[in-house]
Amino acid sequence: MRTMLPCLGLAALLAASSAIAADMPRTPAPEGAKVYFIEPADGATVGKTFTVKFGLKGMGVAPAGVDSPATGHHHLLIDLKEQPAMNLPLPMNDTIKHFGKGQTETELTLPPGKHTLQLLVGDKNHVPLDPPVESQQITVNVK
Repeated sequence: MRTMLPCLGLAALLAASSAIAADMPRTPAPEGAKVYFIEPADGATVGKTFTVKFGLKGMGVAPAGVDSPATGHHHLLIDLKEQPAMNLPLPMNDTIKHFGKGQTETELTLPPGKHTLQLLVGDKNHVPLDPPVESQQITVNVK
């Protein structure tokens, strides 16, 4: 029983932090805001390492942590099977890349095969805007 107490304490802490994160306010998206890929084009065949350029219309780009009206920063979703939670900060992992310094392009290296890419704009706290400002999903073929 004694060894369960730290586990129960950790579980309670995680549940509390999840509840706090779930209550994070979402930043309203500017009306008409759109995010899109400048390159590559949907269906493009690309090399193992290729350039991805992000486009944004109807709002500005600002680094994470900067609280400026009508701004956000890019996140690149790679081969994501399921949309991330829209009411929590986006995780940082192999399928969700953060561009919190305000970057508008990147060099991406992927293994050969078919891959999906999608852009999602986050606020100063990496939380998707409300409603989400997200691109259409595109497919690239890596040779």
